[in-house]
Amino acid sequence: MKIKSSLLGEQVIDPSSIIHFPNGIPGFEDQTRFKLFHQENNPIIFWLQSLDDELLTFSVASPALFNINYNLTLSDKEEQILALDNAEDIVVLILLHKDEDSQSPQQPTIKGSIKAPLIINSAKRIGLQKVLSNVEQSITLVETGNEIDVSEGV
Repeated sequence: MKIKSSLLGEQVIDPSSIIHFPNGIPGFEDQTRFKLFHQENNPIIFWLQSLDDELLTFSVASPALFNINYNLTLSDKEEQILALDNAEDIVVLILLHKDEDSQSPQQPTIKGSIKAPLIINSAKRIGLQKVLSNVEQSITLVETGNEIDVSEGV
């Protein structure tokens, strides 16, 4: 199957690698079919390309690369949307964006949307974006090994 991307050009993809977001992604509810791409020399950043809009590409990354570890509870409805049989099939990604308020335009700051991770059932290639109303942060002090919980007010 051939697709077009304004970022990646024309690509040939395997239809079985398409990730379906039944409800779309908030703000892009009409976009339900995506393909995940990466550069061979850059294992950190991935691109989530819409198959229906060649201009729509999200930069995504594994939260673990930024020392972010989620302990998520999915609702029954979310589990049903994801057709989840095995929790080990879950992949969590965060959307990345440039900080427009960066003090140095030559070196823009890249930020992740930690309050709205993408949850993907990798076995069935079904995804959703889970908007979290409250994120509990845990900071580990490396020198002492103590853990401090910090609540982020919303």
